[in-house]
Amino acid sequence: MLLIPQETTAAQPFLIKGQFWVSGLTGNDPPQNQSSFESSIGYIPTLSLSRDLSASQFIDMEWAYRFDRSYSADSLLNNHENHHRLWVRYSSEKIEARLGLQKIVFGPSQILRTLSWFDTIELKDPTGQTDGVEAFRLRVFPSNSLSIWSWLINSNQDTISFGGRAELSTGFGEWGLTYHQDPTVTPQSAGQFPVIISGPHQRVAMDLRYDGYIGSWMEGAYIFSDNSEIKMVTMGADYTLPLASGILIMTESLYIDQKQNGSNTSQTFTAFMASIPLGMIHQIMLISQLDWDENRAYNYLRWSATYDHYSLNLILSLSPKRSDYNFTEEYLPKTLAGYGAGLQFMFIYDH
Repeated sequence: MLLIPQETTAAQPFLIKGQFWVSGLTGNDPPQNQSSFESSIGYIPTLSLSRDLSASQFIDMEWAYRFDRSYSADSLLNNHENHHRLWVRYSSEKIEARLGLQKIVFGPSQILRTLSWFDTIELKDPTGQTDGVEAFRLRVFPSNSLSIWSWLINSNQDTISFGGRAELSTGFGEWGLTYHQDPTVTPQSAGQFPVIISGPHQRVAMDLRYDGYIGSWMEGAYIFSDNSEIKMVTMGADYTLPLASGILIMTESLYIDQKQNGSNTSQTFTAFMASIPLGMIHQIMLISQLDWDENRAYNYLRWSATYDHYSLNLILSLSPKRSDYNFTEEYLPKTLAGYGAGLQFMFIYDH
C-alpha cells in the first residue's frame, strides 16, 4: 500500500475554492431564557498556490479564513472570524515539510477517537471541517510501506510541544506508533472526551487497522504525568452487508481508565453506525452512542442528498436533556445542539 497521500501530489498553480453553509435547528430543551430555534451561517474561502520545482518536487501554500455566526432567534450567540489554514509546504517523492496553521489527523477510528489529539473532526458534522494547529510537520517516506512523521506544535499558551509517529503497511494490517510530549501547564482535554489532562505530560499510542472479510481496528493510548495516568482503548469493526447498493454497518467501543491525584475512575462508551446509500445522490446515516456508566444514549439520524457542488442535510437527534446531567445549567453549553430532541436542516455549498 502506498502511504504517500493524494494531497502530496502536485496541484494546480492557482486555485480559489470555498465552503458556505447555513442551517436552522429547533429543539425541545433550550437553555434558560433562550429561544427554541437556532440558526447559523458560515463561509470558508480558500486560496491555494503551487509551483513545480522539478518533475518530482514542488512547493505550495494554502490560506483559508473562517467566518461563522450563530443566533438564538434574532440574538447573536457566537461570532467567529479567524484564520482556518495558513501554511506553506515543500514536497518531493521522499519528503514533505509543512509549516503553519494546518490540520494533523491520524488513527483509524471514526467516532470514539482515542487519537483525536490535534483535530476536532466529528462524523456527525456534514461540513467535515476541523480546527487546525500552528505547527511544523515533517514526513519522510523511506519506502512505499513506511512513513515517519515528526512535529513541533505551538499551543495557545505559546509553549512548544513535540512528537512523532511511524506508520507501517504490512500484510497483517496498517500499524501506527505515536509519541507526544507537552509541557503546557494549563489543563486541557484529551481529544473530544471528558478527560482532563492536568499539567505537563507525555502520550504514547499504538493503532492498527486490518481489512479482511470484516474490517477491524484498534487505538490505544497511555497519557501520563507526575500526578495522573490515563489509559484509553478503542476497538472497532465494520462490514458492508450485500443488500441493495450495500449497507455499511460499524461499531466502536471505548474504555477510559483515569488515575488522578490518588482517585481512580473508569468510563465505557459504545457507538453503532449504519450508512445506507439510496441511489447515487441520497444517503441515510444512523449513529447511536451509549454511555454505559451514566446510562445515557445519544441518537443521530441524517438524510443527505449530495450533488456536484452542494448538499442538503436533514438531521434528527435525540439526546439526554439538561436535567439528566449532574451539573447546574450555568456550566452547560448555551446551545440547543446535543440536548433533548432536535431537528436541523443544513445547506452546504462547495465551490
